[in-house]
Amino acid sequence: MAGTDISRKRGTANVKVHQQAQGKGRNRGKRSEQSETTEMIQVAAIVELQLATVELWHQMPYENPYRGFLALVCEQHRRNFELWHEEDKARDPTADDSQIAAVKRRIDKLNQERNDWIERVDAALLQIMEGWGVRPRAKAPLNTETPGSVIDRLSILALRIYHMEEQAARNDADEQHRAAAKAKLAILLRQHADLSAAFEQLLRDLLAGRRRTQLYRQFKMYNDPSMNPYLYRTAKRPAA
Repeated sequence: MAGTDISRKRGTANVKVHQQAQGKGRNRGKRSEQSETTEMIQVAAIVELQLATVELWHQMPYENPYRGFLALVCEQHRRNFELWHEEDKARDPTADDSQIAAVKRRIDKLNQERNDWIERVDAALLQIMEGWGVRPRAKAPLNTETPGSVIDRLSILALRIYHMEEQAARNDADEQHRAAAKAKLAILLRQHADLSAAFEQLLRDLLAGRRRTQLYRQFKMYNDPSMNPYLYRTAKRPAA
């Protein structure tokens, strides 16, 4: 699929992301709003964003240079990026209990935000399709996985690919380690290509009305102080 080649050179992401964002701004008046939005929900643009920003955010502090639908995709992707590195910290054998507890709370907060942003991505896509007059055909089957969930899976794959590339190039590891990492990388690349192609087809089907999707609310109860018994019981407990 054109535009989804994920082989890339280190150090190019910073320039590439900024050029893309600036280019979209300069050309804003040259395209209709619908044609620009169509470009933003193409799988190639989503995949390129995720791969480029994973590299960019390892080089410099987080920023989101995108607009519209891609800005939402970038925010969702950021939560996975932060989750990845917090999960690494949680397994640090030198961390004490208080540090692990703080990291686990950070993971919990980020995971809630991750799911919230998946819902925002799905809601935005549904609004875009409604604005374009997209209507599912009679008896169009419901897709059980939402586009936002697929974008989340592609985001995680982008992170796995980046870090597996690092392992495959480690100078402080032996050749057996690097060879194993390269074998795993090849599998990740194939999975990424397969999922990208399947997502491309799903979007085509949704926009043609051949399939339908809907917004699924996660309703995470563990962070709700009115539904998590450990939270509401603690809140009602009288002070000693």
